[in-house]
Amino acid sequence: MPWPELAIFQNLSTAERIVRIVVGVALLVLGWSGAVSGVAAIALRVFSLVPLLTGLIGWCPLYALIGLGSRRTVQRDS
Repeated sequence: MPWPELAIFQNLSTAERIVRIVVGVALLVLGWSGAVSGVAAIALRVFSLVPLLTGLIGWCPLYALIGLGSRRTVQRDS
């Protein structure tokens, strides 16, 4: 499958991807830095993976499930 066809599976805009990555990294830092301890630190470490991974791959399963997306679609000449 050529690279341009993979973009069809992305449903997040570039801006939203950047925000999700920043939020994911911030939650990871909070969870691992010692600023938060106990169960809250473990929860931050686990839940930080959701925005981080969705931002990195550009696809949100919840958006796909409910039919939303922030990515602009490009019209192709057929």
